Amino acid sequence: MLQRRVVGLVGTGHVGVAAAYALFIKGLASELILIDKDTRRAEGEAMDLMHGQSLVGSMTVRAGTYADLKEAQIVIISAGVAQRPGESRLALLNRNAEVFREIIGELDRHAPNAILIVATNPVDILTYVAQELSRRPAEHIIGTGTLLDTARFRALLGQYYGVDPRSVHAYILGEHGDSEVAIWSQVAIGGQRILDRTVLGRPFDRERMQQIFEEARRAAYAIIERKGYTNTAIGVVIARLVEAILDDEKSVLPVSVRLNGEYGIRDVCLSIPCVIGLQGIEGRVLPELAPDELEGLRRSAEILQQSLRALSL
Repeated sequence: MLQRRVVGLVGTGHVGVAAAYALFIKGLASELILIDKDTRRAEGEAMDLMHGQSLVGSMTVRAGTYADLKEAQIVIISAGVAQRPGESRLALLNRNAEVFREIIGELDRHAPNAILIVATNPVDILTYVAQELSRRPAEHIIGTGTLLDTARFRALLGQYYGVDPRSVHAYILGEHGDSEVAIWSQVAIGGQRILDRTVLGRPFDRERMQQIFEEARRAAYAIIERKGYTNTAIGVVIARLVEAILDDEKSVLPVSVRLNGEYGIRDVCLSIPCVIGLQGIEGRVLPELAPDELEGLRRSAEILQQSLRALSL
């Protein structure tokens, strides 16, 4: 008998709808359950997706309650207050931490075995909050972290070098936000590292490379300035994580996890490369960092820890 793939999604705002759409188009679940305080909205989004089944394949999408998540293997949390134009991710902390108290309590009660994917910003802080509030293992709570930043980074590097971004091996690690770190020492195309080398006829221009990193790092602010929010790319990121978990891929992806001494960092969530499979975080990969990269990662951790120290859980 084929196993039913049940995915829950809490929050049908811009990000939640983009994630639901990406999941639907890729056919990653047999059943997708949408939960929102605005039940009419959740019902409308479910109906809208269901009408596309004849074009992409059969998949049940319905609005529900937390009690409907008892069979869910994965629950995506995208609920929270939206980021305002010019507002930093960390400024969202106090407004969104309270939202999570109610959500995590309900999920522990009704879906204690589900793996949680946290997408609400500030995602590193709220991943930590979710781990503190939940009774489930920390490995079952994953923040989307810098997977989106890394995707943006690889896309821009691919454009510069004239190659498919999927052939660019690069990471942005640390905070999903202003203190994130580009790991230039490990960036490679076709196995050839680009740092201070000419690859495919393009020299490693430090000024241009910094511009590429800044464009990736500041992308959310630029998009919010223009359309008021970001949603489609993070929706694809969420779908990618769901796929890696349900297909037990063992894929290595940069996601937000709690560090336990890696790189000399403890008791804070930020992004490092992790093995993602059916059990959530199944391993951690620690690339060798240049001294300035290690310093940047530790600085990123300290910035996040400062916010956590101001938080009462």
